[in-house]
Amino acid sequence: MGLSGPMTWWDPALCEMLVDRGFYVVRFDNRDVGRSSRGQGRVTRATLVRAFTGRKVRAPYSLSDMAADAFGLLDHLGLDSAHVVGVSMGGMIVQTMAVEQPARIRSLTSIMSTTGKRTVGWQHPSLLTNLIGRAGGREAYIRSSVAIWKRIGSPGYPVPDEDVEARAEETWDRGISAAGTLRQMVAILTQPNRTPRLRALTMPALVVHGLADKMVHVSGGRATAAAIPGAELLLVDGMGHDMPVALHETFADAVKRTADRAR
Repeated sequence: MGLSGPMTWWDPALCEMLVDRGFYVVRFDNRDVGRSSRGQGRVTRATLVRAFTGRKVRAPYSLSDMAADAFGLLDHLGLDSAHVVGVSMGGMIVQTMAVEQPARIRSLTSIMSTTGKRTVGWQHPSLLTNLIGRAGGREAYIRSSVAIWKRIGSPGYPVPDEDVEARAEETWDRGISAAGTLRQMVAILTQPNRTPRLRALTMPALVVHGLADKMVHVSGGRATAAAIPGAELLLVDGMGHDMPVALHETFADAVKRTADRAR
């Protein structure tokens, strides 16, 4: 899942659709969110701003470390390989998995993500304060969640405030860390440009992106699909930086279609 998103952000209904299509679904909390362990290292807001502007900073951990976490989970589960699907930061993680250990990736699906190249997939600077301002307890977190999803959600598939509030309550109760979110953000902002390595991939790949995404511009999705040989690019009108329920069947069908190409 993406930035500060626990495994519960993978909607059970979508997971069940994937099960109906023959998959065994594994979802998990990334480090620094949910019930996974918290990272080490303090990230100040000044550090975050320096990283955002492209200046060199020391990250507590990298996307490669987060990819290694996912491989470690596969090892623990006794799985040699898997079809991997990642959203936003999760898309960056699964891309990293694919370039670092391609033999273990059966198919790759990258959703509303980017290659790490700074000239694509940009985020509007006005969103930065929304992302780093989630402190002050449970109620403040819920209020800020509603505010940010109003800005980055899908204009063509609006979500009622009460649904956003319910997810925020669930996220808070599962475990959310403001310091952890900052560490994840620095991992994102210091990621390398994977484009040259993506060009060497041979597994089936799917890239999904919303045309109304304000968090990761659609140029990130287009660049990802252009870099991976034979990748399918699925652009969705009216989709922002979320996964609307109305599109779950579309997502499940596309993931299945991509996995079938691996046979």
